Amino acid sequence: MAAHHRNHNVVIITLLILIFSNFIVLSTSQSQSDAQILQRFKQSLQNTNALSTWDNGGPPCNGDQELWNGVLCENGTVWGLQVENMGLGGVIDVDTLAELRSLRAISFMNNNFEGSLPDLSKLGALKSIYLSNNKFSGEIPGYTFNGMLSLKKIYLANNRFSGSIPVSFTTLPRLIELRLEDNDFEGNIPVFGQEKLNNFNVSNNELVGPIPDSLSHISASAFSGNRDLCGAPLQSCKKSKLPIVTTIIVAIVVAAALAALVAVFIILRRRKQTPEQPQTTNSAGSASSAATAADIDRMEQGQTGSSSPDHGNKKAESVKLTFLKDDRQKFDMTDLLKASAEILGSGVFGSTYKAALNDGQAMAVKRYKHMNNVSKEEFHEHMRRLGRMNHENVLPIVAFYYRKEEKLLVTDFVENVSLAVHLHGNKSRGLPAPNWPTRLNIVKGVAKGLKYLYTELPSLTAPHGHLKSSNVLLDRTFNPLLTDYGLVPVVNQEQAQEHMIAYKSPEYKHNNRITKKTDIWSFGILILEILTGRFPANFLQQGRGSDTDITTWVESVVRDESNVDVFDGDMEGTKHCEGEMMKLLKIGLSCCQADVEKRPDIKEVVEKIEEIKEKDVDDEFYSTVSDGDVRSSRGLSDDLGHVTFK
Repeated sequence: MAAHHRNHNVVIITLLILIFSNFIVLSTSQSQSDAQILQRFKQSLQNTNALSTWDNGGPPCNGDQELWNGVLCENGTVWGLQVENMGLGGVIDVDTLAELRSLRAISFMNNNFEGSLPDLSKLGALKSIYLSNNKFSGEIPGYTFNGMLSLKKIYLANNRFSGSIPVSFTTLPRLIELRLEDNDFEGNIPVFGQEKLNNFNVSNNELVGPIPDSLSHISASAFSGNRDLCGAPLQSCKKSKLPIVTTIIVAIVVAAALAALVAVFIILRRRKQTPEQPQTTNSAGSASSAATAADIDRMEQGQTGSSSPDHGNKKAESVKLTFLKDDRQKFDMTDLLKASAEILGSGVFGSTYKAALNDGQAMAVKRYKHMNNVSKEEFHEHMRRLGRMNHENVLPIVAFYYRKEEKLLVTDFVENVSLAVHLHGNKSRGLPAPNWPTRLNIVKGVAKGLKYLYTELPSLTAPHGHLKSSNVLLDRTFNPLLTDYGLVPVVNQEQAQEHMIAYKSPEYKHNNRITKKTDIWSFGILILEILTGRFPANFLQQGRGSDTDITTWVESVVRDESNVDVFDGDMEGTKHCEGEMMKLLKIGLSCCQADVEKRPDIKEVVEKIEEIKEKDVDDEFYSTVSDGDVRSSRGLSDDLGHVTFK
């Protein structure tokens, strides 16, 4: 018995030794692994003399003690990099850094890094990012900070960033510090809803428009150096002449005026040289001397002159709008010049303005910057095709303007702005969110509009191509109107692939292609956004990024019958409606399936959505079953024939 007891003790001691040995080996392996990762990361850098300790052959950490320069340690692992003021250059290799499982903070401030900002979303567990005082430049893609739910501090000040402030900043729930000063950011400041955001600075950029109410408590100095910002804590916003005047229209009119002055100079000089000689047409067919004083005056104002085909008048005609609707009252660029207006928004493709014309019309003018690869003939032909669109849920294009460098599309101004504002922006302004009946009617209207585009634009692979909540406008009765549709053929492909939703669908991320059902995928995402009130990460993703998105979240909640309410808590009018809401939710999920072949076509989607009612038919069902039982016993029992839960 005693021998057996001794043997038993020996076994236990042996097991403890083995476990302890494995723990030591594991710790050593982890340290060595961190060392190897950092040494590989160093190879992507330039001017690394300050990192000579990284080549000593030992581990970077000893418990909480740092053995390598610029390394922050905790429990023997690297949790942060603080390589500041070292003159470093080269590339920040985020793919290698992503292998540091404990990495939570990086600081490369006061170095010489250049080029585009790396895709930091690959470092999803970071809490702090410090990249100020470098030479980074270019636009920051909207998806760059997507899914970084632990991120609290972002410092990008004193670089050369341009373009819009990424909307993904507004989706970071724990963000408390954001420093973007001394860059070249332009457009509007997006709406930030984070209550704990207290260290915010966008001074010395090129930002315009009103400061969001959610940032009105920030010091005025945080917004200084932006000439066209207004609203608290700065001076209140006032209506001013259309900002587009100072950007493109003035440039156009000035060019026309210069051409007119040249024509005047030529005419006067010829008259002085041959005062008695009658004017004739030259061999090239031009009649430059036939212009009258009235023609010249009109040319100086950017208007069309007489029918004479002189060179000056051709220049003047270049500032005329091309109307697509014969039944609309015509106006010209000069009318826009005189109109009082305000900026409505600014994005990757350009800015949108509201112009109030003298005759009472209110128009929306959108400037597009990334269509310069399409010829004039091709653009005119495509615009005439889009100009034929006529449906109650499709916003008509009233007129357009073509110039090689940029294009203008003119539409009617829609009173209730975009669906995105009502889903995500109204809360910060104290306005109510749309109720369930309103959201259902919006979904039905979008479905009808999308079906119409599929019918009228059959040759387009993605008839809409850019479907998202900010491209669904709402009129006075909250009737939805699709906008920014059918533009894939005329947008530069490099910009389309990076910024348009169609190109971030699963089939594009995996196979670099879009299909006839790509718009269906975007519509499914839109349905989930409308029902949950959550801003979809899909809008911000690009390439082969993370698949953790609104679809995955909704599927997990429904599948696990979680206590988490999948529907928007601010949505009213939902009593006795959850069964119908769940039906619509499942239609949205069916549209979001990664397998294109399993997605329903647009006709089937419209038919299923038309069957959804504002209230459940069997009200007695709700008097005997709890909400939780409704979700599991009724909502999930509806078989649409397309939904699969992974």
